[in-house]
Amino acid sequence: MPARIAFVAAPLLVLAYGLLRLVDGLDGSRGPGPAWTAGHLAFLGALALFTLIFREMWRMLGRGPLATATMVAGFAGVAAASAQFAIDIAVGFIAADHDAMTPLFAQVKAVPGMSLAVYDAGPFLFFIAQFALVVQLAARRLVALWTPVLVLLDLTLPLVSKDLIPVGALFLLVSFWPLARGSARSTLVHA
Repeated sequence: MPARIAFVAAPLLVLAYGLLRLVDGLDGSRGPGPAWTAGHLAFLGALALFTLIFREMWRMLGRGPLATATMVAGFAGVAAASAQFAIDIAVGFIAADHDAMTPLFAQVKAVPGMSLAVYDAGPFLFFIAQFALVVQLAARRLVALWTPVLVLLDLTLPLVSKDLIPVGALFLLVSFWPLARGSARSTLVHA
């Protein structure tokens, strides 16, 4: 899949996750069930696309040491977040209901290092790298100065309320739209 498609598809998959998360919570609890699974699969798809996005941003930045370190951190964050979402899906399949999920998550988090790597710290590398790559692009005037602001809004709105994930995803789509167009132009120029 070309990076230009990933710049649009990833935010749309995050939007799908956010909307499915809202639907999943309509009964007062989240998971297990079809909305839980579909939402988590959508976010896993977005994470996979972010590997293409990070690679394209790295390429746009000239493959320098800072961009490389940021991309590698982003890949580590994608791996950690992917593990978290895969565990969430597995727990959703195993658990009979929402209450049965809690002890299963406790068992997973009891594995030494699991909580830190997969829940508490590892996934943050994904978000930090995403923002850092966009800031580097803005510093080189490869994207508009408002792009990092929109990405930062996308990253911080879920900290206010996870119900704002769909709104953040729309900010991300708007911020990535010029990157998708720019990526397409640079691909045509270098082809």
